[in-house]
Amino acid sequence: MKTLFLFISLFTLSVLSAEYRSTIQKITPDIKKRMIDGNSWRDGCPVALRDLRYIQVTHYDFRGKTKIGELIMHRSVAKEITEIFRELYQIGYPINRMSLVSDFGGNDYRSIEHDNTSAFNCRNATGKQKWSKHAYGLAIDINPIENPYLKRGKHSSHSKSRPFEKRVHKDLAKTEDIAILLESDRATQFFKKRGWTWGGDWKYIKDYQHFQKKLPSN
Repeated sequence: MKTLFLFISLFTLSVLSAEYRSTIQKITPDIKKRMIDGNSWRDGCPVALRDLRYIQVTHYDFRGKTKIGELIMHRSVAKEITEIFRELYQIGYPINRMSLVSDFGGNDYRSIEHDNTSAFNCRNATGKQKWSKHAYGLAIDINPIENPYLKRGKHSSHSKSRPFEKRVHKDLAKTEDIAILLESDRATQFFKKRGWTWGGDWKYIKDYQHFQKKLPSN
């Protein structure tokens, strides 16, 4: 409740009264063109466009303004992700930016540099020669500057993430501090209680921004 109280103090009552909204739709020709032109999907990707969904959700940005964010995810998790973002919105968890990775030419590094929360991207797993969970639309990275990818004993490759390498809430009156995801935080638990794996629990590599889920078994 302390986190929620401190974050609510950043907003006016009129902003807080805004209603959460979400939409889920199949990939339209316009979205397909954005994905292809933006190098996030192409022939040979491990998931067909018919199995992906274009999702829009309401979220607060780092200035306390209500925004409409956009994601592409696998159809099997589309409804669930809108439910998670409803809970994030209800506790006032901030998302700095939420745009398709296509807006950054499918370049994960550039997307992170803009602190962009993103999901689907037809790419390999970091440092590996196999498909990432993002390539299936089964993973999402949230506030990646405040929640960096870290190898043991090494710094983040993003200089803006250096202040957040030590995983602790220092000042919950600051939006950037609230955006930090710790194991005990409600925002993290919203995913974990639904069976999502969190990269912050990994042993040798920590990917604090990252949540992923398996396809449901038939």
